[in-house]
Amino acid sequence: MSLTVNVHEAKTHFSRLLEQAHAGQEIILAKAGKPYARLMPLAPTTGRRRPGRLQGRLSETFFDPLTEEELAAWEQGA
Repeated sequence: MSLTVNVHEAKTHFSRLLEQAHAGQEIILAKAGKPYARLMPLAPTTGRRRPGRLQGRLSETFFDPLTEEELAAWEQGA
């Protein structure tokens, strides 16, 4: 179930509302009595990202300058 709060009250009690959202409460922010935005908890993360965890390496040619045809293709896509 969601809780509707007007913007002025939300500014006054933002820390409390943030804690409620973190605990799972969905909070609807209203402006002039009309729903305007939603404050809700983020989905839990599945794990930490680790750079370099995938196998493989780039070859040295990866850093070579692009050919004229490759440059033209990039410029047409822009």
